[in-house]
Amino acid sequence: MSAHCQLTGARPGFGNNISHSHRRTSRRFDPNMQRKRYWLPSEGRYVRLTLAARAIRTVDSIGIEAAVARIRARGGKV
Repeated sequence: MSAHCQLTGARPGFGNNISHSHRRTSRRFDPNMQRKRYWLPSEGRYVRLTLAARAIRTVDSIGIEAAVARIRARGGKV
């Protein structure tokens, strides 16, 4: 699954693991991605979105219609 949120645009962050001896190795901080299916009443169909867990809470707050409008405004395909 792509580590990219369709709603918020969250992508992996990069940094370092630092050992006890202070050696550094690369690491990746992935967002908590989930695939979730929502009913879109205006189009009479289900849409499956790849969202970060934080974005799922945003959809619960603003509603699926507003969330899909934001995704389309960002140039995303739904």
